[in-house]
Amino acid sequence: MRKYVLILGASYLGCGIAAEPVAADKPKQKKESTKKTEEPLVLDMLTIKAQKSNIDQPFGSYLDHSQIALARTAISDTAQMFKGTPGMSFSSGGGISSRPIIHGMADDRLRVQVDGMNLISACANHMNPALSYVSPSSVLSAQVLAGITPVSMGGDSIGGTIRVNSADPEFAEAGAAPLLKGQASTFYRTNGDARGGNIAASIANEHAELKYTGSTVQSRNYKAGGNFTTQNTKNGNDVVASSAYKSENQSLSLALRNDDHLAVIKVGQQNIPYQAFPNVRMDMTGDDSWFANVFTKSNFDWGNIETRAYHEDAQHKMNFLEDKGGPTRNMPMDTHGVNQGLSVKANIDVTNKHLLTVGSEYQRYRLDDWWDPIGPNAMIMMQGPGPFWNINSGKRDRIDLFAEWEGRWNRQWLTQLGARVGAVEMNAGDVMDYGVITPEARIVNSQNKKQTDINIDWTALTRYTPNDMQTYELGAARKTRSPNLYERFAWSRGRTMGMMTMPMSMFMNNWVGDGNGYVGDINLKPEVAHTVSATANWHDANQEDWETKITPFYTHIENYIDAKLCQPGNGVTCASPSNGFNLLQLANFDAYLFGVDVSGSKRLFENVKYGSFFGKTGLNYVRGKNNDSGGNLYQQMPFNATVALEHQRDGWSNTIETQIVAPKTDVQVVRLEPKTAGYALLNLRSSYTWKHLRIDGGIDNVFDKNYALPLGGTYIGEVSSPGTAVPGMGRSFNVGMTVNY
Repeated sequence: MRKYVLILGASYLGCGIAAEPVAADKPKQKKESTKKTEEPLVLDMLTIKAQKSNIDQPFGSYLDHSQIALARTAISDTAQMFKGTPGMSFSSGGGISSRPIIHGMADDRLRVQVDGMNLISACANHMNPALSYVSPSSVLSAQVLAGITPVSMGGDSIGGTIRVNSADPEFAEAGAAPLLKGQASTFYRTNGDARGGNIAASIANEHAELKYTGSTVQSRNYKAGGNFTTQNTKNGNDVVASSAYKSENQSLSLALRNDDHLAVIKVGQQNIPYQAFPNVRMDMTGDDSWFANVFTKSNFDWGNIETRAYHEDAQHKMNFLEDKGGPTRNMPMDTHGVNQGLSVKANIDVTNKHLLTVGSEYQRYRLDDWWDPIGPNAMIMMQGPGPFWNINSGKRDRIDLFAEWEGRWNRQWLTQLGARVGAVEMNAGDVMDYGVITPEARIVNSQNKKQTDINIDWTALTRYTPNDMQTYELGAARKTRSPNLYERFAWSRGRTMGMMTMPMSMFMNNWVGDGNGYVGDINLKPEVAHTVSATANWHDANQEDWETKITPFYTHIENYIDAKLCQPGNGVTCASPSNGFNLLQLANFDAYLFGVDVSGSKRLFENVKYGSFFGKTGLNYVRGKNNDSGGNLYQQMPFNATVALEHQRDGWSNTIETQIVAPKTDVQVVRLEPKTAGYALLNLRSSYTWKHLRIDGGIDNVFDKNYALPLGGTYIGEVSSPGTAVPGMGRSFNVGMTVNY
């Protein structure tokens, strides 16, 4: 008889519980028998180690696959896929360009990674945030780390981390026929006449996979639940003007593997012919970008090494689309951003219970932002004779070193400590005002723009699991973010003509959707956030019947970058004009935020005939204050809750969901932030999966409720007057179909 001995050793497996190493004694040899017997065959010891996958990071939330699949039919904005995730809300923009907010912090205060690339918005109005570069159909997994992010997952952010990834490579079995897979889907939504589709196809053998993905989506202006303004002239008063969009995405990837080594090369391209913005004075009239992303991973006896190199090139154009007066109004604005990154990370298995992660990241970013003259009569409009240089040869380079130690002492205790040191160097070239070196431009050009920040981050996390029904987490962190290029180098307070100053250039720099004008400050200091957060999670032993999760948090921020009324500078007065909007300048302040996230679920009923019924709920509260001004921080979501009843039976999945939002009364006065009334929305969703076919249907805002978006900014889709908030979408019937083969 032959004897086979296979010993498996695992480290960092499961959800917060380390797999105990398997102890195996050397097999004892049998004493020789007087009878002739077959000598036993003993194989060499084989140890298979599984590296930490980060799926059970403290304070982390993952979207499940059913949530991702359903979102592809209901939305075209990838950021909105995270709706319902504890601690998250959204700042509206274009139809595919809303910006996620985690615990009251948005935009560049978050680290957003798409397939490991740290993407940056290349626009004075941040029309192309990181998640706008990936379509919902390309997302297979998505993770949110709210507030406290391990240093190994990124720096230069203070609010949290969002990571979205496309599908991992899938190879054929050894000796098997080539693996062919594909997917095609299409959808339609009645509100806005939104429609689109996507395809994906791959072929693989045991060593290589080639995959193509493509998607397209377009929509007209959407309608609110009723009349919200009486000032629209080109559209009905229930139409949210400047909300139409169109986008096309394509990507091609090649994955190669050999024994313990994997390499993935991916290239992609995005074309956005147009995307209108109801809360920005400009519209996107073109956005062409492409990227190349190379990832490698090599496994060794002691751990693994991961490397990544990427290049992203974005050509962005702004002007006025029809709702804002185009083509009779004309003000071309161009941006060219080049984003390059390189990272190396080693995961070292010090012991079966301790993991050491060390690495380095480098990011190189270049930005040009210029506004072309409009013709021979441009001098009359102060838009000539040459270009206006908003940012010329903008430079932002960051290099970081980090080390992180994680110990899984036993089934009850996990600890994680990390430190990260980074240097951010920024600079910009000379500027001009439509070909004219004005006195203001001359002063700006004489200044030393070079800035170097040394940023230090640390995190300390612990998790205690006393039994199968309880988990407790506690974390503290110091996180730092340097200003972006616009915050430091947006320079113009407007051209002076006689006794008048025309502040048009300030209104063209607005990345928060409030309609006001902005100027930056070269001497802004980096933001430093000190965060304390805890989580208590109670659930049944098998985590299938019920769960309750509570996460309170508190963050104090030194040098928080906020706005104040513009003061005279560089020889230019800065009084706000008579149109009701303010001229603002950025400055450092002391600020704090606190709040709580609560979520829960319960299996209500289950039998073979009727299926399973689940109740789910989540509520969020956040409050942000500026200690120096005494005012509120901008775009803080009011108290909100979601209650849902879910039903599953065989291939059917159905959801009845109610979203409740309290009135927004804590607004930021200096930004003229609109107050909004409370509201409740009812949404219905259903899907059926049968073999290779999935059909989705739903109704959003069933009762066609007219409501304003608390974080939508100021409506300037057709008109430019403060006080009107951007309305939410009215009733929409949504259908979709997906075929897998």
